[in-house]
Amino acid sequence: MTGLLTERLRQASDNAVAMWSTVARARGDHVEDHAAFTVVDGRRFRIMLRTATPGAAAVDELSALAEARRGAGRAVVVEDPFRVLDLAHLGMSAGQLPVMAREPAPTPAAEGVERIETAADLAEAEDLIVHGFPLEEYQPHRPGTVFPAELLRQATAFFRRGSQGTCLTMAHGGVGGVYWVTTRPEHRSRGVGRTLMYAVLRHFEDLPVTLTASRAGRPLYEKLGFATLGDANWWR
Repeated sequence: MTGLLTERLRQASDNAVAMWSTVARARGDHVEDHAAFTVVDGRRFRIMLRTATPGAAAVDELSALAEARRGAGRAVVVEDPFRVLDLAHLGMSAGQLPVMAREPAPTPAAEGVERIETAADLAEAEDLIVHGFPLEEYQPHRPGTVFPAELLRQATAFFRRGSQGTCLTMAHGGVGGVYWVTTRPEHRSRGVGRTLMYAVLRHFEDLPVTLTASRAGRPLYEKLGFATLGDANWWR
Protein backbone atom coordinates (compact mmCIF):
# COMPACT_ATOMS: atom_id res chain seq x y z
CA MET A 1 0.00 0.00 0.00
CA THR A 2 1.36 3.40 -0.95
CA GLY A 3 1.92 6.15 1.58
CA LEU A 4 -1.21 8.02 0.44
CA LEU A 5 -3.43 4.95 0.72
CA THR A 6 -2.01 4.18 4.16
CA GLU A 7 -2.82 7.74 5.25
CA ARG A 8 -6.33 7.52 3.82
CA LEU A 9 -6.94 4.27 5.74
CA ARG A 10 -5.83 5.93 8.96
CA GLN A 11 -8.06 8.93 8.23
CA ALA A 12 -11.01 6.65 7.45
CA SER A 13 -10.49 4.93 10.79
CA ASP A 14 -10.25 8.23 12.66
CA ASN A 15 -13.37 9.52 10.94
CA ALA A 16 -15.36 6.40 11.86
CA VAL A 17 -14.27 6.67 15.49
CA ALA A 18 -15.32 10.34 15.54
CA MET A 19 -18.68 9.53 13.95
CA TRP A 20 -19.49 6.69 16.37
CA SER A 21 -18.32 8.75 19.35
CA THR A 22 -20.42 11.76 18.32
CA VAL A 23 -23.54 9.71 17.70
CA ALA A 24 -23.07 7.67 20.87
CA ARG A 25 -22.69 10.73 23.09
CA ALA A 26 -25.82 12.25 21.53
CA ARG A 27 -27.66 9.04 22.44
CA GLY A 28 -26.32 9.11 25.99
CA ASP A 29 -24.14 6.04 25.46
CA HIS A 30 -20.75 5.69 27.15
CA VAL A 31 -17.59 6.39 25.11
CA GLU A 32 -14.14 5.56 26.44
CA ASP A 33 -10.82 6.20 24.72
CA HIS A 34 -7.95 3.81 25.41
CA ALA A 35 -4.39 4.09 24.15
CA ALA A 36 -4.96 2.22 20.88
CA PHE A 37 -8.72 1.82 20.63
CA THR A 38 -12.07 3.42 21.48
CA VAL A 39 -14.99 1.72 23.20
CA VAL A 40 -18.60 2.67 22.47
CA ASP A 41 -20.98 1.05 24.95
CA GLY A 42 -24.50 1.22 23.55
CA ARG A 43 -26.97 -1.41 22.46
CA ARG A 44 -23.90 -3.19 21.18
CA PHE A 45 -20.47 -3.13 22.77
CA ARG A 46 -18.26 -1.73 20.00
CA ILE A 47 -14.46 -1.66 20.09
CA MET A 48 -12.73 0.34 17.35
CA LEU A 49 -9.01 -0.13 16.75
CA ARG A 50 -7.30 3.17 15.88
CA THR A 51 -3.79 2.05 14.91
CA ALA A 52 -2.04 -0.61 12.87
CA THR A 53 0.52 -1.04 15.68
CA PRO A 54 -1.49 -1.41 18.89
CA GLY A 55 1.15 -3.31 20.86
CA ALA A 56 0.72 -6.47 22.91
CA ALA A 57 -0.59 -4.74 26.04
CA ALA A 58 -3.37 -2.95 24.13
CA VAL A 59 -4.35 -6.15 22.32
CA ASP A 60 -4.54 -8.00 25.64
CA GLU A 61 -6.67 -5.22 27.14
CA LEU A 62 -8.98 -5.13 24.11
CA SER A 63 -9.32 -8.93 24.11
CA ALA A 64 -10.13 -8.99 27.82
CA LEU A 65 -12.86 -6.38 27.35
CA ALA A 66 -14.40 -8.30 24.44
CA GLU A 67 -14.25 -11.60 26.33
CA ALA A 68 -15.82 -10.14 29.49
CA ARG A 69 -18.71 -8.49 27.64
CA ARG A 70 -19.40 -11.59 25.57
CA GLY A 71 -19.36 -13.63 28.76
CA ALA A 72 -21.99 -11.27 30.17
CA GLY A 73 -24.22 -11.92 27.16
CA ARG A 74 -23.53 -8.65 25.32
CA ALA A 75 -23.41 -8.34 21.54
CA VAL A 76 -19.80 -7.36 20.80
CA VAL A 77 -18.27 -6.09 17.57
CA VAL A 78 -14.58 -5.25 17.13
CA GLU A 79 -13.70 -3.13 14.11
CA ASP A 80 -10.16 -3.68 12.83
CA PRO A 81 -9.57 -1.74 9.59
CA PHE A 82 -5.86 -2.63 9.71
CA ARG A 83 -6.40 -6.43 9.95
CA VAL A 84 -3.85 -6.91 12.73
CA LEU A 85 -6.05 -8.60 15.35
CA ASP A 86 -6.83 -12.29 15.76
CA LEU A 87 -9.76 -12.84 18.10
CA ALA A 88 -10.61 -16.38 17.04
CA HIS A 89 -9.49 -17.68 20.44
CA LEU A 90 -12.43 -15.77 21.95
CA GLY A 91 -14.86 -17.65 19.73
CA MET A 92 -15.24 -14.64 17.45
CA SER A 93 -15.13 -14.72 13.66
CA ALA A 94 -14.27 -11.94 11.22
CA GLY A 95 -16.28 -10.72 8.27
CA GLN A 96 -14.63 -8.43 5.74
CA LEU A 97 -15.91 -5.15 4.33
CA PRO A 98 -13.93 -2.95 1.92
CA VAL A 99 -12.74 0.47 3.11
CA MET A 100 -12.68 2.91 0.18
CA ALA A 101 -11.58 6.48 -0.55
CA ARG A 102 -12.04 9.01 -3.35
CA GLU A 103 -9.88 12.02 -3.99
CA PRO A 104 -11.54 15.38 -4.79
CA ALA A 105 -12.80 15.57 -8.37
CA PRO A 106 -15.62 17.22 -10.34
CA THR A 107 -19.04 15.75 -9.53
CA PRO A 108 -22.41 16.06 -11.30
CA ALA A 109 -25.27 17.94 -9.68
CA ALA A 110 -27.39 16.01 -7.19
CA GLU A 111 -30.92 16.48 -8.47
CA GLY A 112 -33.62 16.19 -5.83
CA VAL A 113 -31.26 15.77 -2.85
CA GLU A 114 -31.44 18.10 0.14
CA ARG A 115 -29.61 18.43 3.40
CA ILE A 116 -31.79 17.58 6.39
CA GLU A 117 -32.35 20.59 8.63
CA THR A 118 -35.29 19.73 10.93
CA ALA A 119 -35.94 17.17 13.65
CA ALA A 120 -39.07 15.97 11.84
CA ASP A 121 -37.17 15.29 8.62
CA LEU A 122 -34.39 13.60 10.58
CA ALA A 123 -36.93 11.29 12.23
CA GLU A 124 -38.16 10.21 8.78
CA ALA A 125 -34.60 9.53 7.62
CA GLU A 126 -33.90 7.64 10.83
CA ASP A 127 -36.93 5.41 10.23
CA LEU A 128 -35.71 4.69 6.71
CA ILE A 129 -32.28 3.61 7.97
CA VAL A 130 -33.63 1.54 10.86
CA HIS A 131 -35.88 -0.47 8.53
CA GLY A 132 -33.94 -0.25 5.26
CA PHE A 133 -30.38 -0.85 6.37
CA PRO A 134 -31.62 -2.51 8.66
CA LEU A 135 -30.74 -1.85 12.33
CA GLU A 136 -32.46 -4.74 14.11
CA GLU A 137 -31.37 -3.66 17.58
CA TYR A 138 -33.42 -0.45 17.18
CA GLN A 139 -36.63 -2.17 16.07
CA PRO A 140 -39.40 -1.40 16.80
CA HIS A 141 -38.28 2.10 15.93
CA ARG A 142 -38.66 4.96 18.38
CA PRO A 143 -37.80 8.37 16.84
CA GLY A 144 -34.67 9.98 18.22
CA THR A 145 -33.10 6.82 19.62
CA VAL A 146 -30.67 6.29 16.72
CA PHE A 147 -30.06 9.87 15.59
CA PRO A 148 -31.06 12.45 18.23
CA ALA A 149 -31.94 15.87 16.83
CA GLU A 150 -28.88 17.48 18.42
CA LEU A 151 -26.78 15.78 15.73
CA LEU A 152 -28.08 18.44 13.34
CA ARG A 153 -25.85 20.87 15.23
CA GLN A 154 -22.75 18.63 15.19
CA ALA A 155 -20.12 17.92 12.52
CA THR A 156 -22.54 15.41 11.06
CA ALA A 157 -24.71 16.19 8.03
CA PHE A 158 -27.66 14.14 6.80
CA PHE A 159 -28.89 14.10 3.22
CA ARG A 160 -32.05 12.68 1.70
CA ARG A 161 -33.77 12.30 -1.62
CA GLY A 162 -37.40 12.69 -0.64
CA SER A 163 -38.55 9.51 1.07
CA GLN A 164 -36.49 7.34 -1.31
CA GLY A 165 -33.07 7.35 0.32
CA THR A 166 -30.82 8.96 2.89
CA CYS A 167 -27.31 8.94 4.36
CA LEU A 168 -25.18 10.39 7.15
CA THR A 169 -21.84 12.15 6.72
CA MET A 170 -19.10 13.19 9.13
CA ALA A 171 -16.40 15.83 8.68
CA HIS A 172 -13.32 14.92 10.71
CA GLY A 173 -9.59 14.40 10.36
CA GLY A 174 -9.15 15.98 6.94
CA VAL A 175 -11.70 13.73 5.20
CA GLY A 176 -15.44 13.41 4.80
CA GLY A 177 -16.91 10.09 5.91
CA VAL A 178 -20.12 8.57 4.54
CA TYR A 179 -22.33 6.18 6.54
CA TRP A 180 -25.64 4.34 6.27
CA VAL A 181 -26.32 5.04 2.59
CA THR A 182 -29.84 3.60 2.44
CA THR A 183 -32.46 3.30 -0.31
CA ARG A 184 -36.01 2.05 0.19
CA PRO A 185 -36.36 -1.41 -1.41
CA GLU A 186 -38.96 -0.24 -3.95
CA HIS A 187 -36.59 2.48 -5.20
CA ARG A 188 -33.39 0.45 -5.51
CA SER A 189 -31.56 0.25 -8.86
CA ARG A 190 -33.07 3.61 -9.87
CA GLY A 191 -30.08 5.84 -9.20
CA VAL A 192 -31.06 6.99 -5.72
CA GLY A 193 -27.79 5.90 -4.11
CA ARG A 194 -25.76 7.47 -6.90
CA THR A 195 -27.58 10.80 -6.55
CA LEU A 196 -27.12 10.78 -2.78
CA MET A 197 -23.41 10.22 -3.31
CA TYR A 198 -23.27 13.13 -5.77
CA ALA A 199 -24.63 15.34 -2.98
CA VAL A 200 -22.08 14.00 -0.51
CA LEU A 201 -19.15 14.47 -2.90
CA ARG A 202 -20.23 18.03 -3.67
CA HIS A 203 -20.68 18.71 0.06
CA PHE A 204 -17.06 17.63 0.62
CA GLU A 205 -15.92 19.37 -2.55
CA ASP A 206 -12.28 19.91 -1.54
CA LEU A 207 -11.84 16.87 0.73
CA PRO A 208 -11.12 13.19 0.15
CA VAL A 209 -14.17 11.07 1.01
CA THR A 210 -14.00 7.70 2.78
CA LEU A 211 -16.50 4.94 3.47
CA THR A 212 -16.87 1.30 4.34
CA ALA A 213 -18.83 -0.38 1.55
CA SER A 214 -21.17 -3.30 1.49
CA ARG A 215 -20.35 -5.89 -1.14
CA ALA A 216 -23.49 -4.86 -3.02
CA GLY A 217 -22.58 -1.18 -2.88
CA ARG A 218 -18.96 -1.54 -3.93
CA PRO A 219 -19.56 -1.46 -7.73
CA LEU A 220 -21.37 1.89 -7.43
CA TYR A 221 -18.55 3.42 -5.43
CA GLU A 222 -15.95 2.14 -7.88
CA LYS A 223 -17.88 3.82 -10.72
CA LEU A 224 -17.81 7.04 -8.72
CA GLY A 225 -14.02 6.90 -8.51
CA PHE A 226 -13.50 5.28 -5.11
CA ALA A 227 -10.41 3.08 -4.66
CA THR A 228 -10.23 0.21 -2.21
CA LEU A 229 -7.80 0.79 0.67
CA GLY A 230 -8.21 -2.72 2.07
CA ASP A 231 -10.74 -5.07 3.60
CA ALA A 232 -11.48 -4.30 7.24
CA ASN A 233 -12.11 -7.14 9.69
CA TRP A 234 -15.31 -6.90 11.70
CA TRP A 235 -15.03 -9.41 14.54
CA ARG A 236 -18.25 -10.73 16.06
